[in-house]
Amino acid sequence: MSANNLDTLLAAVSSLAASVSSLKLDQEKLLGKIETYQLENRDEIRRLQQIPPLIIENSISSPRIKQRDGYKVHASDGYADSDSDSDARSVGGSQFGTSPSMRNFSTSPASSVPGFNSGASNKIYTSRVVLTTYPGQVGINPVALNWGAPTASLRGPIVASRIQGSLKRRNAIGAHGGSYSIYRALAVAIHDLDPNHRPNLRNTEPVFPFGPHPQWFDPTKIVSMDPWGHVVSSVYAKELADGLDVRPTIAITKAHMRVPEIENKVKEGKLSVDGKIVVSSEGELMVTKGAVEPVWYLPGVASRFGVEETVLRRCLFEDTGGMYPELITRTDLKVFLPPIGGLSIYILGDPADISNPNKALTLRIHDECNGSDVFGSDICTCRPYLIYGIEECVRAAQTGGVGLIVYFRKEGRALGEVTKYLVYNARKRAEGGDTAAAYFQRTENIAGVKDMRFQAIMPDVLHWMGVTKIQRMISMSNM
Repeated sequence: MSANNLDTLLAAVSSLAASVSSLKLDQEKLLGKIETYQLENRDEIRRLQQIPPLIIENSISSPRIKQRDGYKVHASDGYADSDSDSDARSVGGSQFGTSPSMRNFSTSPASSVPGFNSGASNKIYTSRVVLTTYPGQVGINPVALNWGAPTASLRGPIVASRIQGSLKRRNAIGAHGGSYSIYRALAVAIHDLDPNHRPNLRNTEPVFPFGPHPQWFDPTKIVSMDPWGHVVSSVYAKELADGLDVRPTIAITKAHMRVPEIENKVKEGKLSVDGKIVVSSEGELMVTKGAVEPVWYLPGVASRFGVEETVLRRCLFEDTGGMYPELITRTDLKVFLPPIGGLSIYILGDPADISNPNKALTLRIHDECNGSDVFGSDICTCRPYLIYGIEECVRAAQTGGVGLIVYFRKEGRALGEVTKYLVYNARKRAEGGDTAAAYFQRTENIAGVKDMRFQAIMPDVLHWMGVTKIQRMISMSNM
């Protein structure tokens, strides 16, 4: 080789080395930016979520397997959604694999479990887990959502599903079904339910098309439910046809209702059979009823309670045991489907009259009391107030108005039935007996607070139905 050729080759090698060095420097800068971005969002989660090192390994090399209590535990360098492993590289990618708190794992029985078929049929999900997502992450493209927009299409559908085709488009945190989402997970775990099942919504349309009402288009009026939640199969038909998993959060139907106390009122001649409201001598009532699952617009909920949205998100994250890390990592997602009970509505009379200010509306807001409402327990007296409310709603409907019962799932003042019964015991065993003066104090001694029903979001369902005037609101003092 001549000296000139050697010089040319050395110059080329030197140039290539310089390019590689520059590329490495650019890569280090990019990794530094990624690490900074990760730290801004994940430091708090790492502190709160103490993921056992036995399950989550620190290596970013090929997946390794350890045995733990008869299960195989996998650690890998990325994470995937349920679409395919290839989607993992676009959704998560190995660039996020350096964080120990984000390592992925799946567990599979090392031996067969009764009731399961052996082999591939046991595999429900891919071997990688999406623990959380981040705004701007590669592959993440949430459906646009504009709360309070004047039309369903401008508002956009609420997508919370993680099934195939929807994970990357999710614009809501949580899961459909409220607390029942846990039972859905059990059904999937025991192979009773396909994890990718999508509901067939044919013939499920509401029997009465509530709205739209002006309150729907004010983002401050309705913040705890989806005003379009009963008509998703029609207003989001295109999105459904395109494969997006959009689900109803409200259902409206008609039914006959029989209540022993109302039957007695009919037999005593205190309520009459009109064939429309009271349809039989047994006191059978014709009602339009609905069920509503909670859908929280977090900025609006925070405003109702007078707190910062970041504070609300942090408290929701903490007090659900860190179940929803996207409350912290996805501040761009403004909707949350909380794992709590919803509400039911029972309408006596024409549902169209609910929004007519010229029709007298009688209303009873009632919070769940299982012991009294269902079982007639003597230590609580809620059922008589509920029955009185129903009776007065019947009277309103029979005299040209309309009656409405709103039944919230807030057992024991939203403290829960266990707390409620603990308070019962404390009341019965208290020195000096069970006195009204000490009633709330005993509750506070156990729960730390007297009442957690917090009626700040109670009016939302009334706004959803277009209520602008209430002629009579039934409370305990009315009896």
